[in-house]
Amino acid sequence: MTTLEAVRRRAESDARTYGYVLNPDSKFLVDLIEGLKTNEDRYGYPSCPCRLASGVFELDRDIICPCDYRDPDVQEYGYCFCGLFIRKDIIEENKPIESIPERRPQEKIALAHVPASQRVEKPAEVVPALTAIPLKTKLKMWYCKQCGYVVFREEPPFICPICKAKKEMFEEIRATIYLGA
Repeated sequence: MTTLEAVRRRAESDARTYGYVLNPDSKFLVDLIEGLKTNEDRYGYPSCPCRLASGVFELDRDIICPCDYRDPDVQEYGYCFCGLFIRKDIIEENKPIESIPERRPQEKIALAHVPASQRVEKPAEVVPALTAIPLKTKLKMWYCKQCGYVVFREEPPFICPICKAKKEMFEEIRATIYLGA
């Protein structure tokens, strides 16, 4: 099991790497760190404490902290959806942290509400309980045209975690496999 201190150090390190700070409200910060630890203990990965995870890694990949939506949220609003990561200027200017719109697609949010007894080990399998929910799990390989970062997922990240290029700088890699002579 991961310790609270290890989760906090990981968040602090990530914040420093990207020029952010963690929420200065110590009680709120402890709640977020505890939520990350609880999710990591429960699912095996630190899913965002402010979102409901499905418990299926492939479906929750976008909300593993730091989530895919953090950088666009911090860029646009000054802080992420849950308020864990904040731009330094927001703290320095003592601006309030308010709620911001959810960027996560509705179909992924809906999947987290499917009872665990009706979930499958492999999300690509079709289950009667999920047929009413649009499930797009066709994973693709994407590369950043600016730095060459490669990722395997449904959609490219909003921002490249390496060079900070926008989503538009990602291109799908399509491979042709030749069998035989």
